[in-house]
Amino acid sequence: MMNKIIVLNGPNLNLLGEREKKQYGTVTLKEIEKNCKNYASKNNIDLSFFQSNIEGELIDKIQNSRNNCHGLIINAGGYTHTSVAIHDALKILKIPIIELHITNIYNREDFRHISLISKLAKGVICGFGPEGYVMAIKAMNKFLDNENR
Repeated sequence: MMNKIIVLNGPNLNLLGEREKKQYGTVTLKEIEKNCKNYASKNNIDLSFFQSNIEGELIDKIQNSRNNCHGLIINAGGYTHTSVAIHDALKILKIPIIELHITNIYNREDFRHISLISKLAKGVICGFGPEGYVMAIKAMNKFLDNENR
């Protein structure tokens, strides 16, 4: 069976490659998506990618994933620290969640140390740059394969 995984990206991640290059590097979200889809195609994973600056659109994707995805990976950006609504939507899911961050949120401003997502996640990947995306997909796929044995 092919695992169906969705990767959600929150606000300002559409500007990767332009914004705060010392923090986030020069790789764009489109390049990250291309690398992830390349990895997925070589590993029999049905991968979808979505980015929005709008909280409600992310919530709609989370809600829709409950019936048509096996796993969800989320880099909620700034919503990680502020969105009770995203927390509540994720809480409804019966599928595994991986929280993802490009930077190490614990080496940044104090307010970034608080995540409203972490307690709902199977695991958290942070601080590995854009490579964290493929790490998260690989981890999710392995978890799903082990769960389905």
